[in-house]
Amino acid sequence: MHGPATKLTQRPLEPPAVPGPGDAWAYGMDAWKRSILFWDALRERANDVLEREASGAPDVLAFRHETLLDARRFEQPVNYALLRITAYGTDEADHCLDPDKPPLIVMDPRAGNGPGIGGFRRASELGIALHEGYPVYFVSFFPAPCPDQTLIHVLHALRRFADEVIARHPGKLPILYGNCQAGWAAILLALHCKGALGPVVLNGSPLSYWSGEPGVNPMRLAGGLTGGIWPVRLLADLGDGQFDGAWLVQNFEMLKPENTLWEKYAALFQDPIGEHDRFLAFERWWHGFYALSREEITAIVRHLFIGNELERGVLDLGDGVPIDLRSLKSPLVVFTSYGDDISPPHQSLAWIRRVYRSTEELKASGQRIVYLIDRKVGHLGIFVSASVARFEHRAILEALPDVDALDPGLYEMIIDNPTGDPNCHRPQYRIAFEARRIEDLPFDAPPASFEHVRRLSEAMDQAYGVFVSPWVRAMSNPVAAAMLKWLHPMRSSRYLLSEKFVPWMYGVATLAGHVRSEGAGLPTDSPWRTMEQAAIEQTTVTVRTMRRLRDISFEFGFRALYGDLPGIGTSGGSSRQQAAPGQSSPSR
Repeated sequence: MHGPATKLTQRPLEPPAVPGPGDAWAYGMDAWKRSILFWDALRERANDVLEREASGAPDVLAFRHETLLDARRFEQPVNYALLRITAYGTDEADHCLDPDKPPLIVMDPRAGNGPGIGGFRRASELGIALHEGYPVYFVSFFPAPCPDQTLIHVLHALRRFADEVIARHPGKLPILYGNCQAGWAAILLALHCKGALGPVVLNGSPLSYWSGEPGVNPMRLAGGLTGGIWPVRLLADLGDGQFDGAWLVQNFEMLKPENTLWEKYAALFQDPIGEHDRFLAFERWWHGFYALSREEITAIVRHLFIGNELERGVLDLGDGVPIDLRSLKSPLVVFTSYGDDISPPHQSLAWIRRVYRSTEELKASGQRIVYLIDRKVGHLGIFVSASVARFEHRAILEALPDVDALDPGLYEMIIDNPTGDPNCHRPQYRIAFEARRIEDLPFDAPPASFEHVRRLSEAMDQAYGVFVSPWVRAMSNPVAAAMLKWLHPMRSSRYLLSEKFVPWMYGVATLAGHVRSEGAGLPTDSPWRTMEQAAIEQTTVTVRTMRRLRDISFEFGFRALYGDLPGIGTSGGSSRQQAAPGQSSPSR
């Protein structure tokens, strides 16, 4: 028998709360106070820009260090230096050293910003390496290139740096850590070094410049849409022989404006006190623009990004050293992410199928290539995120002895972390290396249209060199170059918010002090704050949609100019869903 029926009582649905006049007033006051703090943070950023320029734009390294070699004093000077990391705060590096571990050389990207992002806080690549007991060295650089500095001069200086580290640690092969642009520089260094090097770890590093996914990676099309190398030469000529790194950073900002031009500032407006320190710390690096010499930037763009000569095996830098990726014997660890829109997995991994035509050829060469794919982390997060440093980079360092012991071949590094805690210790997660086949990598050969871009670039470059460049160089001078530098929108949009240029920003600073002393504002779950959050999210969707339309128009324009571009106009292909056969997403 069944028990007596239970009478269900239904409560009437409560209507959503309707904000009243009092709520509107409270929200208005809260938004006004947050606006004051928001603009005050931008004022502080503006002053920071001016102060850093006045002090010579120092690096953002959070670690104490000593300079071992200053390449500005070399026979062929370049604006690089080799640093030895000595301490963080009161923690001396020598106290943590493990005498059995090899030295680690960290190379930051020289792609518009200054050095130090790989170690601008304790939870970073440098911090993790020191914590694990590695002797750590850092390749730094200065804001302006030396006269007549070329790419090959830089490589020779880096080789001297590596030789110095090898001499300091006899019998131990140094590990190279290359972030972004410094990844291909690390590869070239490994090919140039007289002695053997240990593993090379590439973090978000492009080696296959024509590769990418239609609808997802439009940056690879930029060279074709601008006519090739000549605009880069023009900007360097206008800069009196120096290429302003602000142009490169501007390209990065425009790549995903919903992130860099909207969400970053929306987050600061929503929580100006909580986001204050983080915002200014990152901006201190982001707006620290460094220059490259005309010869360097033209060689990089001509030979790598437009010529794709590293992957094609035809790169010749003119010093007699063969540049052939197949001759590289140092084990490679490639860390990439599908959230990276600057150096996506296509550009980090597709070169393997071009250089080694089969898995058997890779094994016969004696090479070991290990890759690790994250599904979400963005480009900067690969070598900036504290959680990535504490988890993936620590796991990579701990796994390097296992990488050395692998048989030749291609492997995917799988990190099983059941706890989901990025701060967990090695016994709580497991690292496995699963063999993969080159033939199954889902990265197709780039279309022939990029070869058309290369040929057009060469023709336009020759025409510019004959008919335009001599006139531009004749008119350029240090005064005009400095004026163009300070009028660049990436700088002027920042420093013009200083009270040195806008007197009423003094009032903003005064009001900000009073607002901070009043404490907490309106709760984030209040009706008006909820509507504000919805408006911000809708704006993000709108900006993202406009950006996607722009990218699609770029792809259609590229196809109209140069021909075939498979998959044009799509929002992503199957390769975004499957990085390699049997690939599993690491548990975070």
